[in-house]
Amino acid sequence: MSYDLIVTNATLPDGRAGVDIACHKGRIAAVEPGISAPAGQVIDAGGLLVSPPFVDAHFHLDATLSLGRPRMNTSGTLLEGIALWGELKPLQSVEEIIERALRYCDLAVSQGLLAVRSHVDVSDADLKTVQALLEVRDRVRDYLDLQLVAFPQDGVFRAPGATDTLLRALDMGVDVVGGIPHFERTMQEGARSVTWLCEVAAERGLRVDMHCDESDDPMSRHIETLAFETQRLGLQDRVAGSHLTSMHSMDNYFVSKLIPLMQEAGVQAIANPLINIMLQGRHDSYPKRRGLTRVRELRDAGIPVAFGADCVMDPWYSLGAADMLDVAAMGLHVGQLSSRADMRWCFDAVTEIPARILGLDGYGIAPGNHADMVLLQARDPIEALRLKPTRLAVIRRGRVISRTAPQVATLALPGRPETLDPSSYSPRH
Repeated sequence: MSYDLIVTNATLPDGRAGVDIACHKGRIAAVEPGISAPAGQVIDAGGLLVSPPFVDAHFHLDATLSLGRPRMNTSGTLLEGIALWGELKPLQSVEEIIERALRYCDLAVSQGLLAVRSHVDVSDADLKTVQALLEVRDRVRDYLDLQLVAFPQDGVFRAPGATDTLLRALDMGVDVVGGIPHFERTMQEGARSVTWLCEVAAERGLRVDMHCDESDDPMSRHIETLAFETQRLGLQDRVAGSHLTSMHSMDNYFVSKLIPLMQEAGVQAIANPLINIMLQGRHDSYPKRRGLTRVRELRDAGIPVAFGADCVMDPWYSLGAADMLDVAAMGLHVGQLSSRADMRWCFDAVTEIPARILGLDGYGIAPGNHADMVLLQARDPIEALRLKPTRLAVIRRGRVISRTAPQVATLALPGRPETLDPSSYSPRH
């Protein structure tokens, strides 16, 4: 048969090399060496890495690219970021949010990031952010999977009318139930919010993704309640706890009980390395806590753990570039995930694992799945983490939607090569 696209001589994340990937009608038709059928387009991977698309399991698309409006976060703290976002909300229009979000999606595509779970603030009665991101979701659906979380930034019980606006957001078509129990007025109110939000999700057949214990307080233990409610309501494998930074500071004995409870309940975990280490420990002198949750321990217990970007150029974080390899590399360093197996797992934490948490259909480079993939200027996943390489081609449903020229330096050194390709430094043994 004739194919729409064949990517030849690819190296896959699982180590298979010299593989061809044939695409037909938006799906992968074959993954095997030496496919000789005709195709409308052929891309020679040249032995480089072809990966499934990157997936961001935790982001705030409504705030992205708003850096400096109406002012900068001078303390660099989480709480000033929340206050600054509160100042921006009445100033911004639906159109402004749409434009910023679309610009970010353009950047994401260029980086091979084709699926994003975005939290959407539902604290305001007019729900401007929800209106905006529902439109964005519709406009980008042909090239990016956007999953929206109803997120009560100011607390679902703490903010007047937030229970109503959250339910309205779900009625409008938001996909996932969110929460922020540690921002409620008391520990008891936080626990009550977890129960109510999980009951809403169970009644509606929805997933849950809750900002949980984004704090340096070791007594912030709402993840325990989240695990309990997940099991009580039969929500196994549909609930994620995001951030979980208080686990960094918790008593080891309590954690030895908590992690098995999470595993038993089928709760997933999403860490946000760039933002967690930037915002946490701000009240410490030295030693200074970095705040990243217990990634290794959660993973080793069999809990799915993904890395998210969280923020890019917004009230909380003034850096970022939609590069999930940058996120994974930071998680690798802060988590001291330095063995070959650990580093290889970090690549999965921004591809396969978040895809599973989001429930993406047809994800991965295998026959029958969507023909979505990224050609990277690197030889294997560990080298991709080291180099943060150029995305030479980004393919969605069998169509190339982004191309970038390879990074090649031209040298003028006597007796040395005239050009240098960073991917050529991959170890050969």
